[in-house]
Amino acid sequence: MTDPTPSDSVEEPRDPRKGPLSFLSGALTAGFLAWLALGLSRRMVVYFAVHPPHYSSPIAQNIAVTLKTLLVGLSFIATFSTSFVALGLTLVFLRSLFTIKDQNPA
Repeated sequence: MTDPTPSDSVEEPRDPRKGPLSFLSGALTAGFLAWLALGLSRRMVVYFAVHPPHYSSPIAQNIAVTLKTLLVGLSFIATFSTSFVALGLTLVFLRSLFTIKDQNPA
């Protein structure tokens, strides 16, 4: 049995560390998506307030109200999620600007 030599072992290339520009672009993208989701949420609330469902059947009325509630809720969840991601990436961006670079990354 032979011992492995340094030429036999192949090292995987390391992924480069993310820089502040990467965090900033992610924060701006998430912020833009949050802004779009907020606009969609507002329009959905206004639309459903102006056009309430009117059905003669109570079952159909309950289904329509349930779907309206689900759609409005999902749009606001999308708004919250993307804005929370944008806030987190903004904080990571600011932290990356003020941290000292490690001389010997492990």
